[in-house]
Amino acid sequence: MEPATGQIIAAVGRATPDDVTEAASRAAAAQQDWARRPFEERAAVLRRAGDLLSANADEIKGWLSREAGTIPPFGDFQVHTSAQECYEASALPSHPYGELLRTGDPRLSFARRLPVGVVGVIAPFNVPTILAIRAMAPALALGNAVILKPDPRTAICGGAIFARVFEEAGLPEGVLQVLPGGADVGEALIVAPQVRVIAFTGSTRAGRAVGAIAGQHLKRVHLELGGNSALIVMPDVDVEKAAAVGAWGSFLNSGQICMATSRHLVHESIADAYATALADRVQKLPVGDPFREQVALGPLIDAGQRDRVHDLVAQSVTAGAELLTGGSYEGLFYQPTVLARVPQQAPAYQQEIFGPVAPVTAFGSTDEVLALAAGSEYGLSLGILTKDVYAGLALAERIPTGLVHINDQTVNDEAVAPFGGLGASGTGARAGGAAANIEAFTETQWVTLRGDLPTYPF
Repeated sequence: MEPATGQIIAAVGRATPDDVTEAASRAAAAQQDWARRPFEERAAVLRRAGDLLSANADEIKGWLSREAGTIPPFGDFQVHTSAQECYEASALPSHPYGELLRTGDPRLSFARRLPVGVVGVIAPFNVPTILAIRAMAPALALGNAVILKPDPRTAICGGAIFARVFEEAGLPEGVLQVLPGGADVGEALIVAPQVRVIAFTGSTRAGRAVGAIAGQHLKRVHLELGGNSALIVMPDVDVEKAAAVGAWGSFLNSGQICMATSRHLVHESIADAYATALADRVQKLPVGDPFREQVALGPLIDAGQRDRVHDLVAQSVTAGAELLTGGSYEGLFYQPTVLARVPQQAPAYQQEIFGPVAPVTAFGSTDEVLALAAGSEYGLSLGILTKDVYAGLALAERIPTGLVHINDQTVNDEAVAPFGGLGASGTGARAGGAAANIEAFTETQWVTLRGDLPTYPF
């Protein structure tokens, strides 16, 4: 379904739990041969996949705009980063995969890394290419098979595209299975005996359920969940420049990003000026169909998400927040919204919004902003805007969070960087960078080797 128009643009298969059972068996059989292939061959497949993503960028961007409501510049970023994930993963097969260990016995002792087998990847709708490929690419490169469950709302740009790319890249049949489906398919994937690791990206509520089911089946699970990320604006910054930074953090992809700037914590001496500058900026942002118009914000993904965002805004105004701009919608197009003087008990302050809303809350001292920023169950990303970068770094050390950006907003991602949140935001860095990926998608095996049989007293 195209969110901007409500039109049906394609039909795709919807998987069932029985499909998962069949796919898991096929994947487990195909994985053994794939893991035995020369490492150069696996690396070459990942490089070709990156090349194919780049070569077909315009087509992929079109699907992102139509299916996910993505504006083309953000589509460019998704395709570029997805290709980079493949290129970075292509280096993993040639990494050292073990180490020699000291031993007091007359034997060779070493530890080696082996593929886990079959990896289940459950990806969301909001940034569908990156949030799928960042687990798929390293898992495949390290010799695993993958079963991907994309969100059914983005089954093409988050699923079918990858099936086609890896087919053309030369991935053997059966090593990648793509099964769009609902929660029943996700649960079947988690409990399938052949699937040993689950990489889940989604809401904290769903992540808790995934973690609970996986734990019952003794599965490793990597959770990248929601956020309520703070942008701290110190009094020494240029207010207009800071408002531009904050606007990008809150309104990119209509706020449908886990790292979105969800709380603007601004020093009381500039808080009103900052909120006004922020509102002035976003009032000029065009909202519309990203596939047919040049806009800054596209539609929200569906009516349920729109209604949830609007309810949070309305409840927050009732709780005492001041609506400076926005707070209205037409269809799935929600106007960028700025809330000033947001009290801490307001839903827009306490909860992940996942929509184009920027709540501004004032603070008076460093100790106060430290308590505000650290006083959330989430711990995904943090931005600090200040001329004193060392003071900003010292402040960040006292706030539990997986990502920190001094003099930038909260939304940043690179294929080479470790990514993951703390607390209700997830189980830490399980994506990005060789060390995190190898840890995520391999098992450690201890091996000893003797030249002759030992003599025992029995």
